[in-house]
Amino acid sequence: MNLRRDVFQAIADPTRRAILLLVASQSMTAGAIATNFDTARPTVSKHLQILTECELLEQKQNGREIHYHTNAKKMKEIADFIEPFRKMWDDRFNKLEDIMKNYKPSK
Repeated sequence: MNLRRDVFQAIADPTRRAILLLVASQSMTAGAIATNFDTARPTVSKHLQILTECELLEQKQNGREIHYHTNAKKMKEIADFIEPFRKMWDDRFNKLEDIMKNYKPSK
């Protein structure tokens, strides 16, 4: 049975978010990624598998090595989904800031 992993469950994990940040600037091998964490290499491999299944990371074979890099299209889809919520909260905080600027405590 092939389970489809949820992108938001994948990025809920702090280690996977850290992996995405690492790989965002340059493609890296699993070994290079694993050196940045105090966990066993198979644990990092499992995180990479989940991120790849969610299409947040892509793999590219380079000789005997597999390099991981971010999937910009998938990351943009997530950003586009989150944008209305970010805008809503920005608007709410701006309104609160306006209220607080005009607030005069009673004596």
